[in-house]
Amino acid sequence: MTTTSPLQQVDAAIDAVLASHDPAATADIDLRRARYDAGLAWVHFPVGFGGLGMRPDLNRHIDRRFREAGAAATDPTTFFMALAGPTIVTHGSDEQKRRFLRPMFTGEEKWCQLFSEPGAGSDFAGLACRAIRDGDEWIVNGQKVWNTLAHLADWGMLVTRSDPDLPKHKGMTYFALDMHSEGVEVRPLRQITGEAEFNEVYMTDARLPDANRIGAEGEGWRASLTTLMNERSAIGGGSAGGGKPRRGGAANDAIAVWNAIDESERTGARKDELMRLWVRGEVGRLTNVRAAEAARAGNPGPEMSIAKLEFSEFNKLLYNFCIDLMGMEGQIGYDYTYRRPTELDATGVNKGLQYAFLRVRANSIEGGTSEILRNIIGEQVLGLPGEPRVDKELPWGQVPRN
Repeated sequence: MTTTSPLQQVDAAIDAVLASHDPAATADIDLRRARYDAGLAWVHFPVGFGGLGMRPDLNRHIDRRFREAGAAATDPTTFFMALAGPTIVTHGSDEQKRRFLRPMFTGEEKWCQLFSEPGAGSDFAGLACRAIRDGDEWIVNGQKVWNTLAHLADWGMLVTRSDPDLPKHKGMTYFALDMHSEGVEVRPLRQITGEAEFNEVYMTDARLPDANRIGAEGEGWRASLTTLMNERSAIGGGSAGGGKPRRGGAANDAIAVWNAIDESERTGARKDELMRLWVRGEVGRLTNVRAAEAARAGNPGPEMSIAKLEFSEFNKLLYNFCIDLMGMEGQIGYDYTYRRPTELDATGVNKGLQYAFLRVRANSIEGGTSEILRNIIGEQVLGLPGEPRVDKELPWGQVPRN
């Protein structure tokens, strides 16, 4: 008896979708609906929830097949489905999966992340946004900050303090927040690029139905780890920047500048630095390919913190070098006019190298600061002793705060 391999099964499903939905004649939203219904949204998700229960590395094959058939590129503003989708499928109820996953994948409903707070940035578990149970609802009061594209979002991944009498990691609860509900206000934060891609979000007596709670009450830390690990995987793997990484990775941007400058500027020292950047970019690209191919579960582990850390630090070095190569030209030609972006690009190189030089400053903050990632790598990957944490077992309400 002949059995078909997972790849053959996936290809058969793709062929069936393309046969009935020609990308050239089908609206992108209808094509994405068909993909979800065929289990080709997140192939490692369960059957009936956008997946086929297969290994996650097949997602790359699916995306490539649809691109080659002429399907539109994924809308950059739906980036947060890479975080919310795995969190809901891992911790949500079947009813929540049915409610949220399909419109999330099709782009009909966009998401944002509501984690960081002014008084608890790197110490995420120290958050203070309060959720108080009131029958079948929760009343939420608090502030979140650095919320990328929250001004475009329909839903937010919200983590709250639901029990201040428990230690900080244990008194947290995770919700899906309707960003259009009463008591939710989004305010822009202008960045050095002139854009207001980031936001502050204020919740004042905002009411959330308990049906929107993701995971058990008090288990927000566990659900949050799923979100954070997928965020670092998405950013470190380059999906936040869009496009397939080339050999040498983003260092090709520096090569383009090198080829454009006068030959007299191509000194030996600069050439050595260029080659070091290219090799580093290629090592990063190959490491991400190996990690993706080795994956056998939907939720990445702490090792993806390495990819995210390298992505952040490499980008700063790279675009510093590009601007240095450009000389005075690198100091001009950029528009700082205030604007609200409608897309997400973690490097912004498509908007010019001057923009990228400024935008990549955020890479070492978003998705976990580089300092926090070094702690995670040291403790969870290398097995080094952890830093002293005197407040770990204290009730959150007793932890000293500024």
